[in-house]
Amino acid sequence: MSMPASASAETTSINRRAMGRCSISQLVLRSLSLSTRIAIALATATVAAASLAAQAQTRATFDLIVSGGTVIDGTGTPGRKVDLGIRDGRIAQIGLLQNAAAKERINATGLVVAPGFIDVHTHADDVADHPLAENFLQMGVTTIVAGNCGSSAIDISDAFDRIRAIGISINYATLIGHNTVRAKVMGSQNVLPRADDLRHMKSLVFKAMIDGAVGFSTGLQYIPGTYAKTNEITELARVSGNEGGIYATHMRNEGTALEGAIKESINVARLIEAPLEISHLKVDSPAQWGASARALQLIDDARKRGIKVQADQYAYTAGSSSLSIRFPAWVLEGTADAVKKRLNDPLMWAKAKKEMQGLLDERGFSDLSWATIATYRADPSLNGLSMKDAAKKLKGSDTSDAQLELARDMQLAGGASMVYHFMSDDDVATIMRHPMVSIASDAGINVLGQGVPHPRGYGDNARVLGKFVREDRVISLEEAIRKMTSLPAQFFGFPDRGVIREKAFADLVIFDPAKIAETATYARPHSYPVGIAAVLVNGVVTVRNGTHTTARAGQIVTKPRK
Repeated sequence: MSMPASASAETTSINRRAMGRCSISQLVLRSLSLSTRIAIALATATVAAASLAAQAQTRATFDLIVSGGTVIDGTGTPGRKVDLGIRDGRIAQIGLLQNAAAKERINATGLVVAPGFIDVHTHADDVADHPLAENFLQMGVTTIVAGNCGSSAIDISDAFDRIRAIGISINYATLIGHNTVRAKVMGSQNVLPRADDLRHMKSLVFKAMIDGAVGFSTGLQYIPGTYAKTNEITELARVSGNEGGIYATHMRNEGTALEGAIKESINVARLIEAPLEISHLKVDSPAQWGASARALQLIDDARKRGIKVQADQYAYTAGSSSLSIRFPAWVLEGTADAVKKRLNDPLMWAKAKKEMQGLLDERGFSDLSWATIATYRADPSLNGLSMKDAAKKLKGSDTSDAQLELARDMQLAGGASMVYHFMSDDDVATIMRHPMVSIASDAGINVLGQGVPHPRGYGDNARVLGKFVREDRVISLEEAIRKMTSLPAQFFGFPDRGVIREKAFADLVIFDPAKIAETATYARPHSYPVGIAAVLVNGVVTVRNGTHTTARAGQIVTKPRK
């Protein structure tokens, strides 16, 4: 359609007036100095950018915003005060979000906002039975790795199906355990595997890796793993390594032969060309206290040769394990009936007891008074007592011989879980200072009021942040958080976890650095930490001010395969 003549004339007139104004404006600008013109242009651009940013921020809608806190991102760098905008379980935006819309806000003013802690050494294989995993979440742990020390589910796919069916509150990954695999194929016999046995074990490890295991673990102080030679371990760990998995080991010895055990572990990693995680690195014999420096030097030397080696530790001078670990391996071989026969045979028991006392002497102990009973189902009244006190109560004597006799009776009655006080403060601190040692609890899922377990299952991370950071200043706050987050995440291959950045999973722990502390003790372990304001798992508030919300936002965590 053609434009009427009058309209065309009016349009021409308007254009001429506009051009006139433009010409006048240009003349005015040209009359100004160059620096003034540049200043005007910059100011105009700044105003425009601010306007666009404000409009974008107003339009943005988040599921949750964490504002006002000091964000320590897990990389070891200093914290900064920024807000986190969370959407669909991930960190969608980092910045100043005071004008952004959100369904929920958490005011973290005066608090630290860190990535959720990652515990790569747990025994939480029964998470489907305890889906809230409260003792871990209450201390800020949002991701756990089970299947350690050679013990795991044999069918990883079936275990994952159970977890998905019930839903869990924590992110969960697992290793495939050597002891489990060996027991499935060979039982508890102290024999070398035949070619068919080795092929069968390899197939089980391979299936576990295909099903989503993140690596292969050994428990070489436990039955039947202790019977395996280095070649067997190497062959099985290689299957895991070929699928991108790590090799995690509870070594053959953590005290009197510590250096030899580390060398064996490093040699396996060298042969299979896969990363090595030395589990709960420690010096567990008073006769060898101070050996931590030599152990760490072996790790450093291996790393210089290109071998990927790291370790983890818990922040206590006591460990926890079974009572059975105190008996010679030959006593525990075979079926339960075979074990009972040996323990009931006077001559065989006399031989075993002599060896047990000899091992105590070699480690720098005179008796078992350093061992405390955590859970003894046959007689719960003994829970919390040292072996010395329990022997006095049941045997009428607290001599070393009486304690060993009590150990025999307890093993015959089904065994017990123990807490062992055998490390030094100096070794724990030395190991913690090493940059390639992460923090891990070595704990299972604890149920309030059941037994007298090691307090590490309730307080490990809080103890590091309270005692070792704030009080003793062994490491910095940023370094402690790195050891709990990005360090284990990168080594185990968990992309988008263990760090605060845009597009990463919104696993977060918000705590007061001046107040966070463990409250669990050896005598009263069933107690959650203080100073943690909130814990988020995949963007969902799971713990708020010491109360579990019952949310089950946890995910199965696997790693990219080669």
